[in-house]
Amino acid sequence: MTATPPAPRAAVVAGLGGWIPHRAVDNDELARILDTSDTWIRTRTGIRRRYTIAPGEATSDLAVEAGRRALKSAGAADADALVLATSTPDQPCPATAPQVAARLGLGPVPAFDVNAVCTGFVYALATAAGLIATGTAERVLVIGADTFSTILAPDDRTTRAIFGDGAGAVLLRAGDRSEPGALLDFDLGSEGEQAELIQVPAGGSRQRSTKLAAPARDHCFTMQGRPVFMHAVLRMSASTQKLIDRQEWGTPDKLVAHQANIRILNAVGDQLGLGEEQVVANLDRVGNTVAGSIPLALADAVTDGRLTPGDRVVLTGFGGGLTWGSAALVWPDLPVEALPHQPWAA
Repeated sequence: MTATPPAPRAAVVAGLGGWIPHRAVDNDELARILDTSDTWIRTRTGIRRRYTIAPGEATSDLAVEAGRRALKSAGAADADALVLATSTPDQPCPATAPQVAARLGLGPVPAFDVNAVCTGFVYALATAAGLIATGTAERVLVIGADTFSTILAPDDRTTRAIFGDGAGAVLLRAGDRSEPGALLDFDLGSEGEQAELIQVPAGGSRQRSTKLAAPARDHCFTMQGRPVFMHAVLRMSASTQKLIDRQEWGTPDKLVAHQANIRILNAVGDQLGLGEEQVVANLDRVGNTVAGSIPLALADAVTDGRLTPGDRVVLTGFGGGLTWGSAALVWPDLPVEALPHQPWAA
């Protein structure tokens, strides 16, 4: 008689935490140093405030705090591996993840960076789920953290209005697909032919191999807004729809998309036939925090009651590469600590 093979291990969300720097930068402050205004920024992006690191701070500092909060949320002291999604590491070499793991006291665990820009958190989730599925790890800490304030041109009113610094994290544990919090499905993709739409032109091996000094501005982040908008709406909508169809959900209860721009969020919601209350948004409060945006939006939605246990949720992101990806799960019951220094009032 043939034995029934055991059910594959699932990665289950067991803890959630977020962190942002203390320094808030509102639209009026930007308007005093750039050719812009609060009205111009809010009507085009939906953002009122973003946060930036202080001199001497780095991505790892935010990642460590978010990681600590995710471990506390799960009631766990450690993890067997750490995956850090970031495109602003503390330095080009080595990866930032091992330093974060060491500062969290995780010991000699595997720790590595994933760079998929704004899709990084979803890519890191999928990678961590694979570590659990293969039995390589029982618990994996997944962190999305970025400090884009360090790579923006000082006089670029568009990018400075959009991006903020921040980090979010989840602890995944081995479990069963039937449990709330189990990551049920993923959809991932990329389109390298469009890499120039979102990039930092200089600083890599291609520029360095020329032995020529690059203009200072080539070391800053650039983005072609109009085509990025169109690709973001198309890719996040299509990727989300794939998971909805495969899960036979009809529509999800909540969509937690990368917090790029309120017009992009609204357009994705419209494409999927979702109401405004189904699309989680917190970019008005923190801006676009790149790899940190999805877990920060999750933490925000849990603490203010927009996301509740039993909600069918799709996470979806789009970023440089071009890359995109989505994940589906039923939200579990998790304690999440609010950010103490963040003034949520308008």
